Amino acid sequence: MCRFVTRVLLVLVVVAQNTGMVVAFRNVPPNGKRTVNDKPKSGAVLLADNPFVAASKLDLHAPEFDAIRVEHFLPAFMAGIAEQLDEMKTIAGRSESPTFENTIVAYEESGALLTRVQQVFSNLTSANTNKYLQSIQKELAPLLAAHSDNILLNRQLFERVEKLYESRESLQLTGEQQEVLRRQYEDFVRAGARLTEEKQNRIRSLNEQLSKLQTEFRNNLLEATKERSVIVDDVSELDGLSDAQVAAAAEKAKERGNDGKYVLEITNTTRVPILKSLNHRNLRRRIWEASANRALGQNGGVDNRGLVLEIAQLRAERAKLLGFENHAAYKLQNQMAKTPEAARKMLTDLVPGVVARVKQEANDLRAMMEKLGVSNELAPWDWEYFAEKVRKDRYDVDEAEVKPYFEMNNVLEQGVFFTMKKLFGIEFRERMDLPVYHREVRVFDVMDADGSQIGLFYIDFFSRDSKRGGAWMSAFVRQSGLLNQKPVIVNVLNNPKPAEGKPALISFDNATTMFHEMGHAVHGLFSDVTYPSVAGTATPRDFVEFPSTFEEDWAIQPDILRNYARHHETDEPIPAELLTKVIQASKFNQGFDTLEYLSAAILDLEWHTLSADEIPDDIQAFESATLKKYGIDIPAVPPRYRTAYFAHIWGGGYSAAYYAYIWSEVLATDAFAHMLSSGGATRENGNRFRKEVLSRGSSRDPMDSYKIWRGSAPTIDALLIRRGLK
Repeated sequence: MCRFVTRVLLVLVVVAQNTGMVVAFRNVPPNGKRTVNDKPKSGAVLLADNPFVAASKLDLHAPEFDAIRVEHFLPAFMAGIAEQLDEMKTIAGRSESPTFENTIVAYEESGALLTRVQQVFSNLTSANTNKYLQSIQKELAPLLAAHSDNILLNRQLFERVEKLYESRESLQLTGEQQEVLRRQYEDFVRAGARLTEEKQNRIRSLNEQLSKLQTEFRNNLLEATKERSVIVDDVSELDGLSDAQVAAAAEKAKERGNDGKYVLEITNTTRVPILKSLNHRNLRRRIWEASANRALGQNGGVDNRGLVLEIAQLRAERAKLLGFENHAAYKLQNQMAKTPEAARKMLTDLVPGVVARVKQEANDLRAMMEKLGVSNELAPWDWEYFAEKVRKDRYDVDEAEVKPYFEMNNVLEQGVFFTMKKLFGIEFRERMDLPVYHREVRVFDVMDADGSQIGLFYIDFFSRDSKRGGAWMSAFVRQSGLLNQKPVIVNVLNNPKPAEGKPALISFDNATTMFHEMGHAVHGLFSDVTYPSVAGTATPRDFVEFPSTFEEDWAIQPDILRNYARHHETDEPIPAELLTKVIQASKFNQGFDTLEYLSAAILDLEWHTLSADEIPDDIQAFESATLKKYGIDIPAVPPRYRTAYFAHIWGGGYSAAYYAYIWSEVLATDAFAHMLSSGGATRENGNRFRKEVLSRGSSRDPMDSYKIWRGSAPTIDALLIRRGLK
C-alpha cells in the first residue's frame, strides 16, 4: 500500500469512528425478503477488508451488497484514485515508443478499483441515498474532478496518445480500435491538454467548482421535492382518487409523522399525474404550484437560483477557455447534432405545428369546461384534469377502468420480458441468492436463446424519499471482452408504491416507461465489444435514447398488449374494445406533451448558448423571455422542467443536450416503422437489430450502425405521425 493511501485511510478511520457513518446492505434471506440494516456501526476498517479492493466473488462480479458499508466508500475511492494515477504514471513514463497496446489498451485496463466503487456509489446516491452518502458525495465531487484533470491534463501522457492519433493511418487498427483511439484523443483535447499551464490551472479550478455546485444542486433537489409535498387534512379533498391512492397517501403521511393526514408527493416533472383525477380545484392548484415553484427559496425553503446562475457562468467561461463560443458549442461538438444551431433548428421547426395543435387542444378543453358549467380560465392545474375528461368523452376511456389491467409485475413479466423473448429470444430468470441494496430490488439472470448467460438485470420499481425522480438505467459492471466482463445492469423506476397488501396498479404511461428503460437495459446487456470505453450506452447523448424510445412502441402493439394487459383479479385480457380505445387514446394530447418538452429543450439550449458576460440575474425573468422569444409562452402549458429543478441539465449529464430525446425519437420512430414494414416483432428482425445496433456501442459511428441496419438515414415523417402531428 502506498504511503498516500495509508495516510488517507487513517484519517477516514477516525471520521468513521466519530460519526458512526455506516449503513450495511444485507443479503437476501432464504424466503426472498429484501432487508436493509441502516443501524450505524463504528470501528476501524482496514483496507484489506474492504469489499471493493478485489473484484466481487459473486456471479459476474455483482456487487457484494451484503458486505458493503458506508465507511468502505471513501477509502476505496482514495485507493482507487491513487492506483489509477500510478498506472497513468507508468504509461506516461514508458521509455519505448507509444503503441496501441502499451498506451491505449493500458489506459483502458486502468482504474479497476475506482470503477468498481464508483459504479456502485453513483447508483446508490441516486436510488437509495442518505445523509452519510450525501456527505461523502459532497467530499468526493472535487476530488474526482481533480482526478480526471490529473489524467487528461497530463502532457506526457497526451503526447503519447497524440503521436498514435497522428500516425493512426499506418497502425493497421480495427474499426473499433480506431474509434477508441479517436475518442481518447478527443477527450484529452476537449479537456484542455493543449492549453498553457496558466489556462489549465483555471480549467482545474472551474471543474472543481462545478463538481461541487452540481452535487449541491442534486442534493438540494431531492430535499426540495420532499419539502414541496402537499399535506391534506380533509379526506374529502381527495375526491377523485382511488381508495388505493388515498391509502397510500395516508401511509406516506404516517411515515412522516403526520398521522391522520394525507401526503401527496410531487414528481420530478412540472406536471403531477394525480392532477388528472383530483376533483378539488384548489388542491390541484396547490399541487401544481408546489411542483412548478420548487427550489425558488419560497418561505425560506430550498433555493437553487444562485446555483443555476453560477453553474451557467462557470460553464460559459470554461467553454471560452477551451476555444468554443459557448457551452452548447462545446458539448455538441462530439454529438450527432454537432452544433447548437442544428439542434435548435430541429426544435424550432416543430414549434408552429405543435403550437397550432396545442391551441386546438385548448379549445377542446374549454368546450368541455363550458359543457360542465366551469367558467374559470384554463389554468395549468386544469389542463390534465379536463384533458382526461375530453379523452374519456372522445374515446370512452377512464383511467380508473384501465389501471386494473396494468398490474406492475404482469407488465414486467408478460409485457416487457415477453417482448424481449419475442424479439431476441432471451429469458429472465429471477435470482433469490444475490444481495441487493434495498428490499424492493429484484434480480434476474438474462439467458440467451442458446442457454448461455448474457448478464444480470436488477430492477428497482418504487418511488421513495431516498430516490431521485425519474427513471434510468445504469451499470454495476460494463461489458468488455478485454476485461472478460459480462454486463450487470440496473433499471430504476419511480412507480407509485401501493398501500401495504394492495396490488401495484400503474398507469399506461408508467407501463410504457418500463418498456423504455428495458430498451436502455438491452443496449447495455447486448453490448459485444472489446474495449469498455465504447461499450453499451457509451454513445453520444443524442443517440443513447434511441434504443429505449424504440422499445416504447412495442407497448401498444395489439398482440403484445393482449398478452400483458390482463385484469389483476380475474386474469381476463383487456376487452378488445377497451384495448382499441387505449391505443387510440395514447395518441391524445400530443400537442401538450410535445410543447412542454420543446419548451424545456429550448430553455436548455438558450441557457447554454450564453457567453459568460451574458448570464442574467433573474432565472424566472430569463425563462419567461425565452418562452416568449420562441412563441411558446402558453401559460397553461409550462415547460416540462423549469430552470430551478431542471435536474437533467444542472445536476445530470444533459446540459445543452436535452434536445437529444426528440433527436433520438426521430431515429426510434423511423426504425420502428421500418421494422413493422419488415414483419414486426420477429426473431429475425430482433437479431439483426441486436447485431448491427445494440451490440455495437460506440465501436463504430452510431449513425453508420443505423444506416447499415436500416439501409438509409432516418426521416422525420414517422415522428410526426407518432406524435399525431401529421
